[in-house]
Amino acid sequence: MSLAAAPTAQKVGGGAHPRDVLLGAQASGIQLPVCDHYSGVEVRMRKSLQLQAEMTQEFGTCVFDATLDCEDGAPVGGEAEHAALVTELALGAAQEARVAVRVHPVDHPSFEADIAQIAGKAGHRLRHIMVPKVESVADVERAERALVQAGAGHLPLQVLIESPAAVHRAFEIAAHPRVQSLSFGLMDFVSAHGGAIPAQGMTSAGQFTHPLVVRAKLEIASACHAHGKVPSHCVVTEFSDTQAMRAAGQRAAHEFGFTRMWSIHPAQIRPILEAMAPNAADIDQATEIVLAAEAADWAPISHQGHLHDRASYRFFWHLLERAHSTGRRLPAEVRPFFTHNEGDGHA
Repeated sequence: MSLAAAPTAQKVGGGAHPRDVLLGAQASGIQLPVCDHYSGVEVRMRKSLQLQAEMTQEFGTCVFDATLDCEDGAPVGGEAEHAALVTELALGAAQEARVAVRVHPVDHPSFEADIAQIAGKAGHRLRHIMVPKVESVADVERAERALVQAGAGHLPLQVLIESPAAVHRAFEIAAHPRVQSLSFGLMDFVSAHGGAIPAQGMTSAGQFTHPLVVRAKLEIASACHAHGKVPSHCVVTEFSDTQAMRAAGQRAAHEFGFTRMWSIHPAQIRPILEAMAPNAADIDQATEIVLAAEAADWAPISHQGHLHDRASYRFFWHLLERAHSTGRRLPAEVRPFFTHNEGDGHA
């Protein structure tokens, strides 16, 4: 195998885009913000949309999805009114906003009504529908049929895995073409064990040490990566403890393979971005290698005494995408790669 030395010439914008060259069977083409922020009370939903706009202006890209919550947000008996409110908020959001909705579970009496109302009237303004308590592929298929019937067959589904049985079927669920992301529902998962997992398993520390919880997280992350989907990590309930939030995000990303994480309080958004963002040295290294690879027409190169080929190029390209999606400032040489396709589900 002949190796090209890392060249100084750079051909940014002159050839094929790295995403087109590098993303294949081994990697997901789905690029989502690393933070998924949930709110269900009207005043908080409105503030979430406002905060999203403000942080988009600050970072130059949308750094979190604003997911409006029907499952935990709708009062009992007021599900229809809440769905109407969520529809109004989605329709009134800024054109460039990234808005999603969590509906009720597929076996809840309000599920079909949620989909008909929200996806049927505001589907063109939504990024995805989150379906909680998915137990099997049959649940995904039921949700898909409801979307089609509502005239929103274009919308992807994100699903919440919350039981041991669902974890067992995670690979089958992740394989469904409508599914974009799997999230882990920590508290319901622990509760589903009937006391076999202690309450500490729901804390920011215990959820990374109890073997059954650890196994569930690894299964979900592995299922997503096997099928090119996005694994989304669960909440941290100690929302006032930013250090615990940051530490949990770092462990989720660096040890468990999660590339996205839930926020349930505005104070959690920035710690999630910090935890999941590459550092400056990594960004500089990735920039050098991707530019050298492009200049060599993606043939193998030697960079600082190390062999690099398309396998490592793919890794470093994903690192740059993650840096962009977390609002990190990229070197000027690679910024042109990120000046198009904003907001379409790709970086």
